[in-house]
Amino acid sequence: MSNQTEPGLAKWPFFLGDAVLLVVAGFICAQNKLPLGHWELACLLVSGAAGAGLAVVPFVLEYRAAIRLGETSALTSTVAQIQNLDLLAVQISAATAQWQIVQEQSSKTVGAAREIAERMTAETAAFSEFLQKANDGEKANLRLEVEKLRRVENDWLQIIVRMLDHTYALHQAALRSGQPGLIEQLGHFQNACRDVARRIGLVPFAPAVDELYDPQCHQLADAEAGCGPGAQVGDTLATGYTYQGRMLRPALVALQSAVNGKPAAPEINHKASKEMLQEETLL
Repeated sequence: MSNQTEPGLAKWPFFLGDAVLLVVAGFICAQNKLPLGHWELACLLVSGAAGAGLAVVPFVLEYRAAIRLGETSALTSTVAQIQNLDLLAVQISAATAQWQIVQEQSSKTVGAAREIAERMTAETAAFSEFLQKANDGEKANLRLEVEKLRRVENDWLQIIVRMLDHTYALHQAALRSGQPGLIEQLGHFQNACRDVARRIGLVPFAPAVDELYDPQCHQLADAEAGCGPGAQVGDTLATGYTYQGRMLRPALVALQSAVNGKPAAPEINHKASKEMLQEETLL
């Protein structure tokens, strides 16, 4: 906005006219004698009034010009403010447009984040399902391996039990032969085999003669024959076994005769021993 200066009005013409009129009024007074006539008095008044008016006119005109200048300045300021409002409106419109763009971008970002979250959820579910399937497959494989190991364990336990049964039968045969050297050698051999079996938790046991019959630890050679209370073991036909603290097989025994207190006949014991050695030992 350009700077405006107050208009300068030349006052000297008005002052000159005022002086001329005053001079004319003085001349009229000086040329006429008192009392003045009507025409002279009228001319005197007109000259004085005209001079006074010429003296006041420049100040009135200058005041009006100052008022108009003030109005023009106010109008110019108002127009400038209106222009500023237009500029502010443009800025507000630009800011609104930017906010709309930001909102659209935010909406797109939220949509992309939601899509990523859904994909992550789906991937997590798929990965969890894969892990579950892998875990189930691994459990099935481990279960199969455990079953194989158990079958293998049963197999080698049966083999070891059969070998120990044969060594016990050999030792019993040596005892019946009555040869001390053979009895000693087979006794050492049986003890060595039993020591090896104990290292894996397989412990053979044989009840002593005259020991009370216990159905939990003993088994009769003749399954159909019954035994009364207080029955005593007369002979051990096959040793029993415990594996890692639990009963694997009870000992096969023959009871003492209720008549003469002697064990059953040797041929019957031998037959029962053969049947025991032919059985398969199961865990």
